[in-house]
Amino acid sequence: MAPDVSIVIPVKDEAENVEILANEIDSSMSRVDYAWECIWIDDGSTDGTATELIKLHDKHPRHRFVLLSRNFGQSAALVVGFQNAVGDIIAMLDGDGQNDPDDLPRLIELLRKHEADMVNGVRQKRQDSVIRKISSRIANRFRDWVTGDKITDVGCSVRAFRANCVKDIPMFKGMHRFFPTLIRIQGFSHIIESSVNHRPRIRGKTKYGVQNRLWVGLADLMAVKWMQRRLVVPEVRSRSNAANSKEET
Repeated sequence: MAPDVSIVIPVKDEAENVEILANEIDSSMSRVDYAWECIWIDDGSTDGTATELIKLHDKHPRHRFVLLSRNFGQSAALVVGFQNAVGDIIAMLDGDGQNDPDDLPRLIELLRKHEADMVNGVRQKRQDSVIRKISSRIANRFRDWVTGDKITDVGCSVRAFRANCVKDIPMFKGMHRFFPTLIRIQGFSHIIESSVNHRPRIRGKTKYGVQNRLWVGLADLMAVKWMQRRLVVPEVRSRSNAANSKEET
């Protein structure tokens, strides 16, 4: 049976988390009444992540994987996941274990119930350092001020959305930090929010800090603002059938 829902997870150097997170996903999704798949995108890991993904797929084929040739960044890994997804609905979360897979069925149900384009998670009781929480709050408010959006937690990786929302999404490094805005630019405006659980990181090391996100984040924000003003997404009203290239004899 073709999956109705595709879960996309970008990972880099998360060998310790793969099996544990996969088991949690299996447990959380065991209660749903629709077919699903999970696509893991290995973004150039240098530890045993790729080996763990191959073992996982051999054991549970619904857990598929794509191994990138080198590190391209989280945004690129996500887009590769979207391109390989089969489901009409895509859900996503990070592979570091801080996101709770138990939130996924509820977000997917909210998406269907409200006929929304996207459900964006809002992390409750964030398990991050004080500096990281403060910087994230400031960044969120600044993004909203520049873009005109009102997204409570744009940095939350737990989301569910219609697959057609990301079919032609602009792809650039850091794109994942502007997901709701980029989806709205394409004309998908029904975006709702829902609280999600946030857990402390127990295994592995965080890839992001305040210093390696600040300046590049500001540059990305200016690029997104430019897209809001200049990007054009034509809507086709109707079209004729393709002409028959073979002449009747």
